[in-house]
Parts: sequence; structure tokens; C-alpha cells
Amino acid sequence: MSSITKEQVLERLAKVRGPDLESDIVSLGLVENVLVKDGTVIFSIKVPAERAEELEPLRTAAEKAVEGLEGVSKITAVLTAERKPGSAPVRPAPTSAQAANVPPPMQGQAGAGGANQAAQKAGVPGIKSIIAVASGKGGVGKSTTSVNLALALASHGLSVGILDADIYGPSMPRMLGISARPTAQGKVLSPLEGFGLKVMSMGFLVEEETPMIWRGPMVISAITQMLRDVAWGELDILVVDMPPGTGDAQLTMAQQVPLAGAVIVSTPQDIALIDARKGLNMFRKVEVPILGLVENMSTFICPKCGEQSDIFGHGGARDEAKRLGVPFLGEVPLHMEIRTNSDGGTPVTVSQPDSKHAAIYKEIAAGVIERLHVETTGSAGPEIVFE
Repeated sequence: MSSITKEQVLERLAKVRGPDLESDIVSLGLVENVLVKDGTVIFSIKVPAERAEELEPLRTAAEKAVEGLEGVSKITAVLTAERKPGSAPVRPAPTSAQAANVPPPMQGQAGAGGANQAAQKAGVPGIKSIIAVASGKGGVGKSTTSVNLALALASHGLSVGILDADIYGPSMPRMLGISARPTAQGKVLSPLEGFGLKVMSMGFLVEEETPMIWRGPMVISAITQMLRDVAWGELDILVVDMPPGTGDAQLTMAQQVPLAGAVIVSTPQDIALIDARKGLNMFRKVEVPILGLVENMSTFICPKCGEQSDIFGHGGARDEAKRLGVPFLGEVPLHMEIRTNSDGGTPVTVSQPDSKHAAIYKEIAAGVIERLHVETTGSAGPEIVFE
């Protein structure tokens, strides 16, 4: 296989006319973030936000222009746009394969708008429902919540998988005590298993100490591959441990994947709730149902005397859920056993299945299952009001 260079890619892209139909997309400065590695070519094309959907043929033409290069095995082109404050988010264009295989509306989309949007999203074969566990900021215990929620869902008799979509800080290998690497059949990876869960994470593919210094298009491509190029098999629910924040990766996942709903994790203090509200608002804008809010580190329980201390405050997430009109799923305390079991690769939900902490996660899981049933039966969801 011949070595492909960035210059060769740009030379091919210089043959593609820009939106003005006069100059090419390279000379117009629209091509950004070109990455060439092992036969894979990734690049983004900057377009006006209001013309993103209209210019989908431009993205397709750019991919075809690069296809002719010897040694190219995979191409990913992404339309990107800067949005003005208050404008609607831009829907990243689907890949050619996704556009050619759009399924009927997926379950978990409330109302006509949700069904409409689901029809534009390519589903993942074999997976009935995909739910996102998200937070507006890091450090609130989102990954600990994700893994224990997934295991708690499995304890209710469901077949469950978990996708660690946090490219920069993957946690699932350590939390589930998995050190193996996935095998591949062609371009399809086989997920690993931990405590009955099917698992995929960037942490399986790189060393734990290796920093991921990737830009947006590379992160989006990696998440897409870990979701769609994995042999998940038949799953009732796939839990996606989302990256913290509300950037490109989160928005792309929310827009391109038929999410049945989102669980928002926050700690009780005001500063965390502000960021949680941003995450909730992002899902609201792209019509993803909110399954509920979880208050993590709700209160500190002393491991020696059992005394409770509200280090970060208490009840803030419950009050916020009530104010916003979304379900409140439960409170998880800040306790040594939850932390040590997560760090040790034996989450408390399976290492201490009869404990009070495991019972909390199982109750949260029951709330998620109930909400999924409400959404899939088409019952009206709560109205979300932002002041």
C-alpha cells in the first residue's frame, strides 16, 4: 500500500468547487483538520450554518475526489459550521453508508418531531434502545454512574452493553477490570465483556497513559466507529458514557444516533447544576427525551461512624428536576465503598449486590426502564421549561 500524504489529499480536494461554484474548497479555506493515517483520511469542510443540509452534496463530492487516491481505504468528511448565539444547532451530515440505510423511526422518540428526527438517523442493528449518560462538566461521577447503571439494568434481566465514548478519559477498562484488547474480523471489532456487559472503549485500543491529542473530526470518527463498527449482537439497551460537556462530540452523538433518551448526572452544588442544565438543554434542542436527573455525591457518609455530611449541599438536583419538569431518578451518596470498588474494577452493583448502594442504582435503573416504556408507548413526556 502506497503512503498517502496530506498534500495529495489537498490536491484532490482542490478539484472540488466551493459553494460559490467558482473557486475550489481548498483555495476558499474551507478544508480543515486533514488527517491521514494507515489508509484512513479524515477532514472537515467549513460551511455556513444555515446551508449545512443544502451542502451535503459538497461533502459527498469531496469524499469521491479523495477516493481515487491509491492506498485510501476509508474516508470521513464532516461538515462543520460556527453558529451564532441563539441559532439552532447544525446537524452534521451523515456518511454515505448511513444515508443509504436509514431505518424507520426508532423507539424512544417522543412526539412527531422526535419520530421525524429518528427517521433521519441510522440505527445500530441488534440494539433496541440507546441511552446516553451525560454531564455538563467533568468530575461529577458520570462514568461511575454509567457503569453501575448498566449493571443495574442487567440485574433487571436485560441484555446490556456499554460504550465508553469519553475518548480523552476512557474509564471502563479500569472500572470493569478489563485489560484485554478486542479482536477484529475485517473492519468489525468484537466487544469485550465484563460482568455480563458487552463493552467497547478507546481504553482497549491505547495504553492507559497515552494522551489523546485529537481534534474534533477525529474524535467524532472514533466514536462513530466504536458504535457502528462493533459486533454488539442483540442488546436491549446500550448505555453510552458520554464525554463531559456540550461540544462537537456530544452534539454529533445526539444528532446522528437514535437516542431513546438521556440521563443527566450532577452533584448538588449550584455550579454543577448550571452545567447540568446546559447538557439537558442541548438534548432538548435536538429532541432527545430526558429520562431523568441523578444527584451524585449527594451526601458524604463517614466510613467509620456513619455520620452524614452534606459537603456539596444536598437536594439541589432534586429541586432542579422539579423546577425543569423532568424526572428525578435518585440520590447516590459519596461513599468510600462506591469509589474503591469502581477503582478496583468491581463496581458496587455487582461486588455488593445486596448493599444499600446497589439498591440505589437498581432503583435508578428501574426509573430508566419505566421512562423508556413511557417514551416507547408514545405517552406524552414532561414539558421542559427553561427560564
